[in-house]
Amino acid sequence: MLATLMSFLQGPVEFSLLGFIEAASVAFILYYIYAKTRTLAIIAGLFPNLNLNINYRSTLFGLQKAHNKPLITSTATATTTITTTKKEPKRENFLAHGIGTQNMLELTPHAGRKPFHTLKDWGVYFPYVAQSFRSKKFDYPQVTSLVQKDPVLQRAIKQAAEQILREQEQQSKETTGHEDLNFNERRNSYRPPHRHTDYQHILQRQEHRAIKILKEMRSTLNNFLLAFTSWLLYKLLPCFLTGVVTHTQQIEMLKTASEKAPGIPLIFLPLHRSHLDYILVTFILTNNDIRSPLVAAGNNLQIPVFGEILRGLGAFFIKRKIDPIVGKKDIIYRAVLHLYLQHALKMGHNVEFFIEGGRTRTGKPCMPKGGILSVIVNAFMDRSIPDALLVPVSVNYERLVDGNFVREQKGEKKIPESFGKAMSGIWKALNSKYGLMRIDFNKPYSIKELVQSYNKIAKEDGSMKIYKPSARTLQHNQSTSSLYGTDVVCEEHRSLIESISRQVVYDCAAATSIMSTNALAFLLLTRYRNGATDKELAKALDDLRQRLTGKKDLGFSGESLHIINYATDLLGEKLVKRCYDSNNQISICVANGIESWIELAYYSNTLTPHFALQSIVLTTFHNLLLKHVNMLEENLTSTEPGICRKKLIEAAIENCEVYRYEYILYKPTETLEQVLESAIDELIVQGIIKTEQTENEPESVMDNRRQARGLATYLGEDDMSDDGHDFLDVEQPQLPDLFLISDTKVQQKALCEVLAPYGHAYLCVAQSLYILYQNSMLESEFIKLVVKELNTKVKTQQCPYAESISTDSVRNCLKVLEKWSVIEISNQSGLRLLALGTLYETSRSSLKNIVQRISDIVPYYANDYF
Repeated sequence: MLATLMSFLQGPVEFSLLGFIEAASVAFILYYIYAKTRTLAIIAGLFPNLNLNINYRSTLFGLQKAHNKPLITSTATATTTITTTKKEPKRENFLAHGIGTQNMLELTPHAGRKPFHTLKDWGVYFPYVAQSFRSKKFDYPQVTSLVQKDPVLQRAIKQAAEQILREQEQQSKETTGHEDLNFNERRNSYRPPHRHTDYQHILQRQEHRAIKILKEMRSTLNNFLLAFTSWLLYKLLPCFLTGVVTHTQQIEMLKTASEKAPGIPLIFLPLHRSHLDYILVTFILTNNDIRSPLVAAGNNLQIPVFGEILRGLGAFFIKRKIDPIVGKKDIIYRAVLHLYLQHALKMGHNVEFFIEGGRTRTGKPCMPKGGILSVIVNAFMDRSIPDALLVPVSVNYERLVDGNFVREQKGEKKIPESFGKAMSGIWKALNSKYGLMRIDFNKPYSIKELVQSYNKIAKEDGSMKIYKPSARTLQHNQSTSSLYGTDVVCEEHRSLIESISRQVVYDCAAATSIMSTNALAFLLLTRYRNGATDKELAKALDDLRQRLTGKKDLGFSGESLHIINYATDLLGEKLVKRCYDSNNQISICVANGIESWIELAYYSNTLTPHFALQSIVLTTFHNLLLKHVNMLEENLTSTEPGICRKKLIEAAIENCEVYRYEYILYKPTETLEQVLESAIDELIVQGIIKTEQTENEPESVMDNRRQARGLATYLGEDDMSDDGHDFLDVEQPQLPDLFLISDTKVQQKALCEVLAPYGHAYLCVAQSLYILYQNSMLESEFIKLVVKELNTKVKTQQCPYAESISTDSVRNCLKVLEKWSVIEISNQSGLRLLALGTLYETSRSSLKNIVQRISDIVPYYANDYF
């Protein structure tokens, strides 16, 4: 009996022991997290209304930063050494966000009332739990069964099976081509039943493949996981972010749009910077009672645990390369993706996808990819949905949570996503500070209205054209195509998709808020490359803020001196350091090392699209002065040489052509001449250049002149010259009418520096083309060679810009050269092979013209003017 009792108790005892070990392990992990992530502060945040003022400072964060250390100075005598300590005043470690904005981490509209109003509402004591689980719940229907039953998918499966069968028969003919005709006749006589069996077997395999693709792609968006993740983010985000900032009016705009047209899906199109982008967009929408979207995510994020969490938050996974074999379309995959999106829209789902494709590696917007956008436009065209509202979304960080992309810009391979990398990234984030994050939702576009507008522009004929394409307007390679049925998509549809996608990226870039780190990096890389004191930088920031007022939204407010010091501290000593200058004053400068310049350029590039046109115009202006023989003989410090406005615009258009894959310089409804005219007028207003007529004119007269020129562009040149009086200067004189102002040398050089790193990178690519003379090379090898050459030039100071080392710029330059037919790119066994075009292959000297054309975008300053 005792033995029976012992055997009976053995199981529970072993189970209890195992449970105790597991519980102890979990407790140890929780305690370790508690020690590392300032959990006392998080626990205090659980009861914000009780005012538990716990000031927690973890000792596991490492040593204090160098800027908090006392500065030691010493004076020595013959017998003793006296050491004195000079302490800096303690700087504030926070920054107020922009005017009219709100911090989502402090917003809990669904939480309980404050204490003493009611004691029965549990939301008073657990506000974040109440906020997460009381937010408005929506119905998120699954669409996989609808896709699986769709006749279009069945036709795609049959088409794929027939294609595979034809390929097999073709291979069979090629292998048996040497056999005699009698054998072929005998083989053909037994072919029909054998062919039928093969076809059924292939068809069955393709059906299973379609189901597998759909299962791996599908989203499992649900309200419970949204609520739980929302609560978790309320707790974890304050560990590494000061705030997640949105504009109150933009949120109200989205609510109004979704309420007025409940059956119309919202299509969110963010610029992609971090893996946090889609999580926080969903977080903001969920906590503002707006339907969360289905999010297109790369299948590289299908990693254990996190992949399923993302799927539950709305992610549907798609391959980063839809067609694995070059030149052969994956019919089934395209059909599944097309139908999944189409049925999701018909069922009322909102959708979010990144129109750039992947994350930007340079900090500036990438060229758009319109594949998914074409599906949405198709759904409207075939009346699957009555309309859709495109919402451009701008995302920015004071400090990027994902780290940096220096390795990739230097030509090294990207480290693939994995469970270990994700855990390491989360751990690092919880122990770091990244400042503010800002998300801006732009005004929605109605696809219906966009299509009507573009159709009106295309069909309209007369003097009152809204959009008048110019012969010099830049043309771009069409990368957009329907995911299914590509062969029947008309060119007009492709052009429409291209125009919409470029409009979205342009508006996103224009609406991106400027963070404190963007401003500091921009000033250090353009105006103060050798460093400056915090007061000098503060004065320059005041000037920059004034120039951006009314044109760009600033994600910060307060005194410029505090902003400079805050941004310096946030970026850290690996990027920006404090040191003593020749006058024994503390100077802020870029840290030593190529990597620091490349990473800092990422933050600076948020501002470069805004100044790109002005930089091109001013660089072209100075280079034209050099080409004028008379100007070379003059002392530019005592004279004010000039350039003909018409000649400047023509040369600037040629230089804009070089940057066609680097920047979207104007809207699809504008012409390049029009925006260049505006850029010149802006330079005149800023006092960078001047005209004879406007040297002493007030700014109001300049504004009237700009408006008159814009009206001339709007009405068309022919209508303005009917009476023979060209009072709007449509025909520019050949004599110089734009002149340099010597008093603004510093501002001129800073503007030229904006795009100078790209110019040097492009010039290095052009000079490396001689390697391809009568020789072909793998594209990847050529890029490595160019990056290596750029490294050498930077180290030997032949190239003054370390940030010129960028694989993205090298690839963009190769696209331009391919467009010009300078190089030809062919695919061989999945590898891209570079070779010179026919014209340049026969004449080595013809490459000199290409090098000269590229060198026109590199700023050269006459007679050491700067």
